[in-house]
Amino acid sequence: MTDTSADLVILGGGSGGYACALRAAELGLSVVLVEKDKLGGTCLHRGCIPTKALLHAAEVADSARDGDQFGVKSSLEGIDIAGVNSYKDGVVNRLFKGLQGLVKSKGITYVNGAGTLTSPTTVEVEGATYTGRHVVLATGSYARSLPGLDIGGRVITSDQALNLDFVPERVVVLGGGVIGVEFASVWRSFGAEVTVVEALPRLVPNEDEYLSKQLERAFRRRGITFKTGVRFTGVTQDDTSVSVNLESGEQLDADLLLVAVGRGPNSAGHGFEEVGVATDRGFVVTDERLRTSVPGVFAVGDLVPGLQLAHRGFQQGIFVAEEIAGLNPSTIDEAGIPRVTYCEPEVASVGLTETAAKEKYGEVQTLVYDLGGNGKSQILKTSGAVKLVKAGAKGQDGPVVGVHMIGARVGELIGEAQLIYNWEAFPGEVAELVHAHPTQNEALGEAHLALAGKPLHAHG
Repeated sequence: MTDTSADLVILGGGSGGYACALRAAELGLSVVLVEKDKLGGTCLHRGCIPTKALLHAAEVADSARDGDQFGVKSSLEGIDIAGVNSYKDGVVNRLFKGLQGLVKSKGITYVNGAGTLTSPTTVEVEGATYTGRHVVLATGSYARSLPGLDIGGRVITSDQALNLDFVPERVVVLGGGVIGVEFASVWRSFGAEVTVVEALPRLVPNEDEYLSKQLERAFRRRGITFKTGVRFTGVTQDDTSVSVNLESGEQLDADLLLVAVGRGPNSAGHGFEEVGVATDRGFVVTDERLRTSVPGVFAVGDLVPGLQLAHRGFQQGIFVAEEIAGLNPSTIDEAGIPRVTYCEPEVASVGLTETAAKEKYGEVQTLVYDLGGNGKSQILKTSGAVKLVKAGAKGQDGPVVGVHMIGARVGELIGEAQLIYNWEAFPGEVAELVHAHPTQNEALGEAHLALAGKPLHAHG
């Protein structure tokens, strides 16, 4: 048995784990990074990157289909799914190779194998023991299912959906959250008939209610069927189809059932509880500085309760590296983490929903700026809006505490939006900034002009 010592031993090489490793190495700490699958984790290989590649292919399909409205004679002859997958895999592989080279160049000891936490300072991998002054748990998450709903055959999760070698004609998507509406959007663009089933009263239920209503309206225009406030009760399948039963008594027949009911923490079987790491429903419990119940052991990413976003894990990884290095970094405000759903139209937000802001501040002021007044949005032929939430009643000074957007490409606006929230900007301060014309970014400027009491391209 071999024993290797380092300042940090990191269990998991996804967004949180590798970011922690890179930042720690940059700060002069010795690092062992353990990953049982591929460096980059779910985000790179089975999540963010491949799904967004599919969504871009879907956008290209829509552009080809709709060329006439721009005066371009084009048509969609069909979807070459092998070609789509080749494009998707090419993007993933290039990023994978780049990340491998980056980790190697930083002098990080990379261990490919399944690791088990055996003490507060040791991780065992296939008979070898790695000892660290600190251990960081970054084992990520897995695609969840429902009790009694077995994955297999024509019942799939996002893992299998990413590697389909055909375009289904009919799909039922169980779950109207981020993963569900993104795949629904892709398949609809590829020509499938799609029905989304969501047990809660609205699609993207974690977003501001205004965005949910706007997305539902857009999905209706696209021909995507959705059923909200109704629960799944069972499924049967044969070699060619699935039949999905709902508590309403309705039966939906399709080629595939995509189970998109969220992701669970990948904490079982890694020795966490045996060493004394406190968990809650499988999630590792931490304080605001991401310390677990065991001294010297930290946790980051989807393993920690909260938003399951790659960039959250990435930032937490950096935070932990700096914490261990003694830099005393500022804690991360969860509400200040930007959120983007990459369906068509896109949904992007940062900060508090109107409901959450009222709970925190009592009185709030809201403003909705319609993208109909934005030149670039009209060029793109997209509809949507920017909704702002300000702390305090109308006529009172207060920071903007929520920015909520829907429309094509609004995910690209989230950078400024997160600065507005995280720097606690007042509407008048943002209104003084110059926004380039014609850009969709102007919509943020116009919304803040209106909220500051000097609307130009806005009614009210």
